[in-house]
Amino acid sequence: MQLVLRLARENPRWGYLRIVGECRKLQVQVSATSVRTILRRHGLGPAPRRGSGPSWSQFLRAQARGVLACDFFTIDTVTLARLYVLFFVGLDRRHVWLAGVTEHPTAAWVTQQARNLTYQLGESGPYKFLIRDRDAKFVAGFDDVFADEGIRILKTPIQAPRANAFAERWVRTVRAECLDWILIWNRRHAEQVLSIYVEHYNTARPHRGLDLGIPDLPTSPGGPSGPIGRIDRLGGLLHEYHRAA
Repeated sequence: MQLVLRLARENPRWGYLRIVGECRKLQVQVSATSVRTILRRHGLGPAPRRGSGPSWSQFLRAQARGVLACDFFTIDTVTLARLYVLFFVGLDRRHVWLAGVTEHPTAAWVTQQARNLTYQLGESGPYKFLIRDRDAKFVAGFDDVFADEGIRILKTPIQAPRANAFAERWVRTVRAECLDWILIWNRRHAEQVLSIYVEHYNTARPHRGLDLGIPDLPTSPGGPSGPIGRIDRLGGLLHEYHRAA
């Protein structure tokens, strides 16, 4: 009970399932109903609800292991410069790759980010498809890089964001949990902030789509009875909890 209260008080934006997932990661079994009961008993209401997004396609669920998705989103800095962020997400484990941040997403830059990702994936990568929208920034050279690696490009229909729901969902998540709370000064600052958030997302954040698991499972999660420590990231905006080994 004390752990549930601690997580709720230290993370007022976390909902019931987010708390359940963090408890499960720390090897404490508790249900969402129990979390709700504990919080109500102590006068703590639910976190503000955000849109849950569209439901996932049955096809994408079945093919998730072999599918990547990518997209751009923008960040406006305090100096009113607009930055473009390119990222990729694997539908199987929800692992996110931050490709790059730039003020000028030229054809050469976008193509180079594709090369960088395929190098990271290596020849043993399981991905056979890449979902992207019809943004003109995705030039022919970008598609050619993936075609050379045997990865087929799947273009979404015009004005159909739900067709790239995994990527759209990640954009909402990174904004709600990170960018909406930080003023970005320039490209370098954006890269630093996003790199820290992506590491947190991949290694420490439970996900509903993974049955409250984590994309990159820890090699040594610690024992079920060790003390619980907290790591603060981004000035305390993000909290990570771990059992001592």
